[in-house]
Amino acid sequence: MLNDFTQQIITEFRANAGQVGGPFDGARLLLLTTTGARSGRPHTTILGYYPDTDDRIFIVGSAGGGPKHPDWYHNLLADPVVTVEDGTFTYEARAEPLHGTERDEIFARLTEADPGWGEYQSKTTRTIPVVALRQVAWGPPNTSSFGEMLKRIHGAFRRELALIRREVATSGPTLGAQLRINCLTLCQGLHIHHTHETDGMFPALLARYPELAPTITQLQSDHDKIALLLDDLQQLISTPTPTSVLPELDHLIETLNNHLDHEEKHLIHIF
Repeated sequence: MLNDFTQQIITEFRANAGQVGGPFDGARLLLLTTTGARSGRPHTTILGYYPDTDDRIFIVGSAGGGPKHPDWYHNLLADPVVTVEDGTFTYEARAEPLHGTERDEIFARLTEADPGWGEYQSKTTRTIPVVALRQVAWGPPNTSSFGEMLKRIHGAFRRELALIRREVATSGPTLGAQLRINCLTLCQGLHIHHTHETDGMFPALLARYPELAPTITQLQSDHDKIALLLDDLQQLISTPTPTSVLPELDHLIETLNNHLDHEEKHLIHIF
């Protein structure tokens, strides 16, 4: 049974494309729906997550350092097929609890990024679980309009860029392993999104609206420039001791935001 506060946050998350205020403002959040191990009914909770690869993310069963694992963890042990809502899409995933060396290495990586996990672990004798959520099926967008979906995807990229910028700005002289992965995952996501637009959306729009040729040409030129910036940032992040990351990131953010604004201004009304 959800308490009123949790239900309020879930409702806000769904109403605002994954954005919530208060203590969770600016956090990476998702909604995880598991099947109750005893009741068989769906159970939804809101959790923070960490990027890993294009099809895998991590969640942590801290329960605030309490003596027992959270209910959602027991649920996914009984049935690992879960539903994930990220604010833009809803999709099916398989939950894979990590064990042994892999769990310890990932937990250390997450604790380096957020020391609070280590504080929770010090409060309990249980080993705090780390769970990988691996996407196994594409799900529908959380809107019926393609134009609105495009705006939500853009909004998700804008928020993630702003969050990564804050993380880079406060990281000190070195970048932790998780922050590097956050950056690289974002670069990969942008590359995939722009590839889909270049290969799919742009040709389809030109076939139907040939008068859009100048706009599409400009947007494609933007894609080419952003691709170079993404390559530069990935190479920089991949070096042992990267320097000047923030200026490179700011350049990417400015260029991308201008591109997204231009795309929304000239294309959204068509859908």
